[in-house]
Amino acid sequence: MAPESLKIIGTAHVSAKSVEEVKNTILESKPDVVAVELCLNRYQNLLNERYGKSTKEDFQIKELLKGDNLTLFLVSGFLSYMQRQIGDEIGVKPGSEMIAAIDAAEEVGAKVALIDRDITITLKRAIDKMTFFEKMKFAYGLIASFFSKDETIDDIDSITEGDALEEVMGYFEEMSPKAFDVLVTERNAYMAKMLLDINEESVVAVVGAGHKEGITDYMNHPEKIPPIYELMTLKKSRIPVGKVLLFSIPLIFISIFLFAFLSGINIEGSLIKYVLLTGSLAFVGSVISGSKIYSAVTAFLAAPITVLHPLLAAGWFAGIVEAKIRKVSMDDLSDFGKCESFKDFWQNNLFRVLIVVAGANIGATIGALLTIPNVIYPLFSKLLGFG
Repeated sequence: MAPESLKIIGTAHVSAKSVEEVKNTILESKPDVVAVELCLNRYQNLLNERYGKSTKEDFQIKELLKGDNLTLFLVSGFLSYMQRQIGDEIGVKPGSEMIAAIDAAEEVGAKVALIDRDITITLKRAIDKMTFFEKMKFAYGLIASFFSKDETIDDIDSITEGDALEEVMGYFEEMSPKAFDVLVTERNAYMAKMLLDINEESVVAVVGAGHKEGITDYMNHPEKIPPIYELMTLKKSRIPVGKVLLFSIPLIFISIFLFAFLSGINIEGSLIKYVLLTGSLAFVGSVISGSKIYSAVTAFLAAPITVLHPLLAAGWFAGIVEAKIRKVSMDDLSDFGKCESFKDFWQNNLFRVLIVVAGANIGATIGALLTIPNVIYPLFSKLLGFG
């Protein structure tokens, strides 16, 4: 059941005008509850940043370098970077209107309700929904915006207005309709459900302008809201084609080497070529990426093995060694989101580790691809009696 008195404020997340509107509305209306478009993780991050708190626990680089975690980190990192750049341009920190809402709630004695879905679940669902080409298009857009210095923002508050907002949302929906559905439509439904579950009589909800209309529609038609468990589930395809390919490639490699060995063909030369191709190119990729020599050597030693293992990557091992040498810490993780130029990124130890991971993996991949015409095909030809 919806609160008897509910006011939804649609804000621009980096707007001074929105900060004032949020603060004044809460102080004047003195609601029982102030609901904010935050999940627990984002709420804690905002408070930690506000009070200058830094988590000092050991940084688990091994966990970050895992495929899914690394993808989520990079996507959320670049999105934060883009939002911060806009905020710096107009002198307002991202999330200021949420902090203003929390402060005003404390001042009037109102409860604070976190109504947004966990950011990790949202990003994972969005990435899972995107096709390969949509991911490439999205990545290109992020990188291009990072290097672009030409565009300026004349009036940030205009994005809370209908026409400008629809143009922005329409572009994103066109780029990836399914991801748009996860990032916007699903969250509208989730936040509407959270607001409907609030029992207090008066509520002020502070959400991004792009969510206001959708949330209002769902609250007026609650029967359209999907079950919450559907919005929280991380679904996996029944036939993971990507994993099938990952496992089939090394299986083919191993099968050909094994059959050649059992058939009495001398495979020593082929094995040496394989090790040199994959290892040396992983080494080169690591060095070009700016790694320390020990990390490059690790890439060389790991590549021949990891190429045959679909769940491992040479870059992970090189990255772990690089992280140890550079002494990557939680401060590097925190500072990653504050970098404002490529020079800042290059001076960040975590960024340097990620570049080494990518370079070593690219080199090992090229080596594996060259193995097919230079090692596997000649060996396969001998096995069939063609060579």
